[in-house]
Amino acid sequence: MNQLKDKIAIITGVSRLKGIGAAICKELAETSYHIFFTYWTEYDKKMPWSIKLDEPLKLKEELMQKGVKVSCMELDLTEQDAPERLLISVVDQLGYPDILINNAAYSTNNDFSNLTAEVLDKHYMVNVRATTLLSGIFAQRFDKKSGGRIVNITSGQFQGPMPGELAYATTKGAVDALTITLSAELAPLGITVNAINPGPTDTGWMTEEIKTQLKPMFPFGRMGEPKDVAKTIKFLVSDEADWITGQIIHSEGGFKR
Repeated sequence: MNQLKDKIAIITGVSRLKGIGAAICKELAETSYHIFFTYWTEYDKKMPWSIKLDEPLKLKEELMQKGVKVSCMELDLTEQDAPERLLISVVDQLGYPDILINNAAYSTNNDFSNLTAEVLDKHYMVNVRATTLLSGIFAQRFDKKSGGRIVNITSGQFQGPMPGELAYATTKGAVDALTITLSAELAPLGITVNAINPGPTDTGWMTEEIKTQLKPMFPFGRMGEPKDVAKTIKFLVSDEADWITGQIIHSEGGFKR
């Protein structure tokens, strides 16, 4: 796809080498996109999967070996000015971006009995506020006639309930609503807006017990892998997908709840 050459893609939430964000970066870099990614190690260190502090830099080196320009920055998207600082850094280091992948997410386990305002606010700040404001700033500064792409990562909140993940389900569900309305607003600017639900994906957080429980729900007989959603995104940001917008795509291998 030579038409992708010299285009710039932003991918947020790329801390772990096994994560979906890293897979997206690799897939797009192999298709000649220049890459700018963000990471937030303080968050990942507190999660069950943890993280080695050198993972983002290892990913940067791997991407550069593919012959594209690569920059990255540590960014806490709960900070109010984070979207503005991110766009400034991208423009300064690589140029004006063509693609925005809102992959970053804040997720903790909670339900109606223990959810606090502080925890809910953090989910909102990353999953809703940062995604919305970053998309808006990206669109305001998009200076081409067509070819702009925004892809949001959702989690199938309207496919079924997610007990024990009340804050995450609530805020991620808002991303679906954002995608549909924003797509109508940005179409006149030549920007498509879509969302992808990758379904349960083995990014290192699954125990063997979880895998045993989920595997029978996949008709293909295997778990979802990060590269699966990355390949879908590669298509959505290509010129071939310029007539697809406002869609919530369930790229989850026929997963049956």
